[in-house]
Order: sequence, then structure tokens, then C-alpha cells
Amino acid sequence: MTTKNKLTVFNQISMDGFFTDANNDMSWAHKDPDDSEWNEFVAGNAEGGSVLLFGRITYEMMAGFWPTPAAAQMNPVVARNMNAMKKVVFSKTMKSASWNNTELINGHLESEIQKLKKEAEGDITILGSGTIVSQLAAAGLIDEYSIVVNPLILGSGRTMFESVDNNIDLELQSTRVFKNGSVFMSFLPA
Repeated sequence: MTTKNKLTVFNQISMDGFFTDANNDMSWAHKDPDDSEWNEFVAGNAEGGSVLLFGRITYEMMAGFWPTPAAAQMNPVVARNMNAMKKVVFSKTMKSASWNNTELINGHLESEIQKLKKEAEGDITILGSGTIVSQLAAAGLIDEYSIVVNPLILGSGRTMFESVDNNIDLELQSTRVFKNGSVFMSFLPA
């Protein structure tokens, strides 16, 4: 019997729904390094044992930070887990992926995701990667949307759902409000 692994999106957005600003920057989502409540939440998520899924841009950003001494000093638990976890990057332009435990896939996104959901050793979590999120949401392949809404208005930027042109009804599963003003929400497709 084949088990199906869950595909989850975990992203942070602004109050006006953007996951990057107009310059594709996501640094606004970084929290105070002394925010123990938030750091505990992030560290708990990083211990999930998921396969991490990225598009090229998010992969390059993550691979440029998490393997560094600065990341290990700033958040040693998350850095250790990010570096150890299996990672998959989808890209039609990359020739290789050098970050530890990374598989590069340049095949058809939807069919490769269906295959990955059957064969992966654990659930799959997409971080960032708005173009991939948009395509997979439109195809009905995302099993859970975990979103952190930040108390900030960007005014412009990119949404995760730019190419979605149909309604996707969702059911709220859980919420958590943080002292820093961020609100975590988990949704399943209805």
C-alpha cells in the first residue's frame, strides 16, 4: 500500500497579502533574534523531518545563508536541521545544487510533485517559492496552507497566488497569535 505524503506551504505574508516586497525582498519577515516565543515556534517547525521544497530563487537565498557560521550562531537548532533535512529544488536553469542533501529536479512540476508525494520519506514543506506555490495551488496539489500574517503593510509586492485564476475554498484548522503581533493560520482545502 502506498502512503501519500502531505504537501504543505509554510510562508509569511504582509497584512496586504504579499510574501515579497516590490524588490522580491523577504527580510521584512525576520523577527527580533531575542523573541523567544517566535524562536521556539520556528525551532519546533524545523524539527518536523519534512522534505523541503524550493524554487531556484528561494533555494539560492536559503543555501546562501543556512550553511554559514552566521546562521549557526544566530539560530543553531534551525541551522542544524535545515542543513540536515532533505531538500528538493525545482529549476530549469540550474545545473547543480551544492547545499547538503539537495536533489535538483528540472522535470514537469506537477508530475514530479505527484511522484514525490508518493515516494518521499516524510511530508513535504514548501518555503517561499511563490511561483511553485501558485502552480501547485491551481493544480490542487497542496494539502495544507500554513501562513503567518505579519503586522505590516507593504503596499506592493508579489502574492503566492499570482497565476491562480479559480476559487480555492479553504477550511481553517488552527490559529496562534504571537506577542510580536504575527498570526499563524493553518488551512486545509475544503
